[in-house]
Amino acid sequence: MFSEERANAGVTFPKGFKAAGVKAGIKKSGNLDLAMIYTEKEASIAGVFTQNAVAAAPVVVSRAHVATGSAHAVVANAGCANACTGETGLANANKMAELAAKELGCDASDVLVGSTGIIGVNLPMDKVEAGIKAAAAELSDKGSQNAGNAIITTDTYSKACSCEVMLGGKAVRFGAIAKGSGMIQPNMATMLCYITTDAKIASPLLQKALSSIVEVSFNMISVDGDMSTNDTVLVLANGQSEAAEILEDTKEYEIFYHTLEKICQELSKRIAADGEGATKFLTINVTGTKSFADAKTIAMSVAKSPLVKTAFFGQDPNWGRVICAVGYAGVPMVPEKTVIKFGDVTVYANGLGAEYDEEKLAKVMAEHDIVINIDMGLGQESATVWSCDFSYEYVKINGEYHT
Repeated sequence: MFSEERANAGVTFPKGFKAAGVKAGIKKSGNLDLAMIYTEKEASIAGVFTQNAVAAAPVVVSRAHVATGSAHAVVANAGCANACTGETGLANANKMAELAAKELGCDASDVLVGSTGIIGVNLPMDKVEAGIKAAAAELSDKGSQNAGNAIITTDTYSKACSCEVMLGGKAVRFGAIAKGSGMIQPNMATMLCYITTDAKIASPLLQKALSSIVEVSFNMISVDGDMSTNDTVLVLANGQSEAAEILEDTKEYEIFYHTLEKICQELSKRIAADGEGATKFLTINVTGTKSFADAKTIAMSVAKSPLVKTAFFGQDPNWGRVICAVGYAGVPMVPEKTVIKFGDVTVYANGLGAEYDEEKLAKVMAEHDIVINIDMGLGQESATVWSCDFSYEYVKINGEYHT
């Protein structure tokens, strides 16, 4: 479904979308730090935001603008989160929308805003204003890669993907850019994710789809167990594919839904794999539970355990740390029915450590991608969480982040 060759087309892969990323001088590094996405044709809009009670100013503004049901643009910056900045921060977030609207010829309520970076610092609005003007002037159908790079913080790369599906005999395109590396544990993560499509779909139905999909994608990743103040996932659908409007309970809606779901899950995996200082990408499958909620709780308990994460960094097959995390997850369990595998090697069964081929297990632990399978033996439900290890570099990055 996904083409790496056209991944860099990202949010400009669908018809009618343009993007840009510029150096506004917000980041101390001098790297790209202000992004803009634009569609001249009005787009239906859906959004999901952080559940942190301390929501950043851009989240407050974008929630209100999403509620209008339509939008023309997104403007986002890196280097400053504009969180915990009071009335000044709220005014600055609104100003970002107003400045972009002026450059693009639309209403401020048609502009969604995002910020990521250090908490408790006010935006340098003179630099933001200059950056918005520059980004508006540089908008192009080749601008997605720069836009993606302009929203990253401690990420080692910008996450992007694109794909095309047939709906009603017409080609419909999807594109996305996302950032996220640390302060990652849902619900959602310290992440900004912008998805575009040229499908035609009403905002209420788009919102219904996105809200459901987030539960099995962005809400299933954890790097460090911390919930950010700025998490934002937005989808803009401008209808320029010429395909008929997507209606609920149709084959077209089912295709649209599963395509959007795969995009969100693919980006979720990339965010988890690019966790700060990560050397291992961990997929934690929990099966045999009585409910999805039970399976997710257990998987998250394992994913968030510093002892589990450091064991995998050290390539130490310490299954005791995993069964311990399962046991304190707060979900009823029967130890004798639980089976744990690292890769396809059983390490725990019947309430005891299992005998295994040490050489075979060592090969599993040496891989970058490692699957932890946990069968609870109590039901038919399951859940998958994506995570990573804790390395020395994680401590270094976060110990020096503010300075």
